[in-house]
Amino acid sequence: MLNMVFLTNSWLSSFDQPGLCITVAVLLHYFLLAAFTWMCLESVHFYLALVKVFNAYVPKYILKCCIAGWGIPAIVITIVLIINKDFYGNGSHSEGNPFSNFCWIQENIVFYISVVAYVFIIFLTNTAMFITVLLQIHSMKSRTQKRSRIWKR
Repeated sequence: MLNMVFLTNSWLSSFDQPGLCITVAVLLHYFLLAAFTWMCLESVHFYLALVKVFNAYVPKYILKCCIAGWGIPAIVITIVLIINKDFYGNGSHSEGNPFSNFCWIQENIVFYISVVAYVFIIFLTNTAMFITVLLQIHSMKSRTQKRSRIWKR
């Protein structure tokens, strides 16, 4: 959906309908955040599968993942819309805007908080999960090598 909204965004913004442009910008923002949220959930799943192998049962795991994967981006979008729906729109109203035929977030501060900070937090989470998994794999490998040396003796 992110790709489809992105590819049709410029065409839909050419209709010069503010409501349509706000809708397209909201959908683009939502699906972008949802894609990154699901990427973060994959790293959590990776952590649970490789580090917490035993005691990793989470009741209704898929339901919780779906609620987080689709709900957290919806909360961010709802907050932005509650504050001001005009944060979304077409940049054609300003002459110096390089995204003049693209429906997206118009305020830089909103963009930096709701996209860049969000992606940065997910990047930090994924990095922490990745390092934790690497350390777990390394410790398992060293334990296996020690055991094999003992068996050889």
